[in-house]
Amino acid sequence: MNPAPAAGGRGPGSRTVLRRGTGLTGADRGYPRGVTSTTSQQELFRFLEDRFACAQACTECARACALRASLVDPDGTENQELVRRKGIMCAEVCDATCRVLSEQNQVDEAGIRVQVEWCRTVCLEAAHVFDRQPGAEDSAAACRACARACTDFLATLN
Repeated sequence: MNPAPAAGGRGPGSRTVLRRGTGLTGADRGYPRGVTSTTSQQELFRFLEDRFACAQACTECARACALRASLVDPDGTENQELVRRKGIMCAEVCDATCRVLSEQNQVDEAGIRVQVEWCRTVCLEAAHVFDRQPGAEDSAAACRACARACTDFLATLN
């Protein structure tokens, strides 16, 4: 027979067991639900850092693509029209992705994943088009940097 519990409801050798939905949780300490250990906190920090880096890369890419699109002669060749359209599309997708990544808990993980994968694809397509355009090296580099940041962020979702 176990001795009677001491004051506070805890007997000798007893320990506090935290069950889901009871007692102190990670959310009570300012962390999302389930984040309680050092390892999960490190994963959370990596997730947030990669999410921020991706959003920042999307912002830079959107600026570079919008600038590239604005520099193209609207009455130019078919190739120039392709550069302009890809630049506008990439800027819009990157801007939308940045907004999704910046909104806290507004979009579920599946929605974020689809948006970021779309952004990565559009950025790589734009980079390939910019590679064929003289003077568009900086825009292509910004697109590739954004695609890499998207890839890194997607890895934290796995």
